[in-house]
Amino acid sequence: MSYLKPLFKHPRLPKNKLGYTLKEYEGSLSTLCAGCGHDSISAAIVQACYEMAVEPHKVAKISGIGCSSKTPTYFLGNSHGFNSVHGRMPSVATGASMANKDMQYFGVSGDGDSASIGMGQFVHVIRRNLNMVYIVMNNGCYGLTKGQDSATADQGSKSKAGSINPFQAIDLASMAIELGASFVAQSFSGDKQQLVPLIKAAMQHKGFAFLNVISPCVTFNNNPGSTKSYDYVREHIEATSTLDFVPEMPEIKASYESGKSSRIALHDGSLIQLNKLATDWDPENRISAVNALQQARAKQEILTGLLYVNSEWKDLHGVLNTYHKPLNRLDESDLCPGEENLLSINAGYR
Repeated sequence: MSYLKPLFKHPRLPKNKLGYTLKEYEGSLSTLCAGCGHDSISAAIVQACYEMAVEPHKVAKISGIGCSSKTPTYFLGNSHGFNSVHGRMPSVATGASMANKDMQYFGVSGDGDSASIGMGQFVHVIRRNLNMVYIVMNNGCYGLTKGQDSATADQGSKSKAGSINPFQAIDLASMAIELGASFVAQSFSGDKQQLVPLIKAAMQHKGFAFLNVISPCVTFNNNPGSTKSYDYVREHIEATSTLDFVPEMPEIKASYESGKSSRIALHDGSLIQLNKLATDWDPENRISAVNALQQARAKQEILTGLLYVNSEWKDLHGVLNTYHKPLNRLDESDLCPGEENLLSINAGYR
């Protein structure tokens, strides 16, 4: 059996405005289990980057350890990548961003990588509002070590081995909003129509964009009784809104009522088009977003869509007021202020 992709491509494949086909955004063939939700997320990332005409060499993919952290191999094969230590991906992403803020950063993690060993790192990368897209491929189990319950497994959920989880689940979306993430969304790996626009909007958002994607493990957590199985998610999913992403348009501000549409502007003028379904939820209000998540949880629903967005908060570079040029491209003229300026600085300390 060959794991090599054919080099041939049809000469009439559609191209984006950069002249690239979808194949230029793909990676190696996946070695994950057939039907794994993680592969669907990888395909959504490929589709979003292709449609956004992202230049692959301006993207950096960073991951930790786990089934999810293998996926950067399977998308954007022409981009930069770094597979880091278990749970430490946010530190590597922070260092990379500090050195070169002109890159588009994709952090890929799992519920074990972020909600257990990497929890401390997850908390602080949110607090600092690092400009990156952070995707958690959440399947509620440790797939690499034979399917034990992870920290995001719901209380009462039944494992493949038949044991019932006695512990409360860590709700990563609620936690992200509480800690100050400026973009929080939740989706399902089987809902590409919703997931692709969310990834596009996350890429255009200046700040920490968090996507918690329920991604069923077909091998260890797709059994009756599991709350992360395909059947359970499909039966209990509740979307906050239907949405689309509208790139590069002037900002439009509007108030709207239940059942009506609204466009929420991102930093660069790009828009998220929402068709509001709920009467008591506002994606620009943190308290409203948290309440909507808790109410859905009480009804055993999985709330998906754009949960919260704030385009006013500064990202880490804005908070630190870093130099306009990326640090890895500074030369002597940038680093040396000159004798006059140095004398003036020293005089200020006398």
